[in-house]
Amino acid sequence: QAQLVESGGGLVQPGGSLRLSCAASGIIFNIYAMGWDRQAPGKQRESVADITRGGVTNYADSVKGRFTISRDNAKKLVYLQMNSLKPEDTGVYYCHAGGPAGYWGQGTQVTVSS
Repeated sequence: QAQLVESGGGLVQPGGSLRLSCAASGIIFNIYAMGWDRQAPGKQRESVADITRGGVTNYADSVKGRFTISRDNAKKLVYLQMNSLKPEDTGVYYCHAGGPAGYWGQGTQVTVSS
């Protein structure tokens, strides 16, 4: 059974950093594109970053230069390093495999506040 489990969320001050992790099981990890989406309170879910199975990355304009997505195929992990965090980065962050129609995790809360 496919499962994605996110971790690493929490409360951080503006300008701080967090690293999110997503552990995959039950899927052939290295054939899937992986990504992170987020949903802020009262807003629609939006794509944050994606990484192809070959390691090509893509970012939302709002996070370019601050966030970095990476993957470790051997460990079946995908990461989202978030630097220079802003209050508008607050939301629930979801990991997914295989695009929007694929597999999703349950999400991890990120709150950026002083």
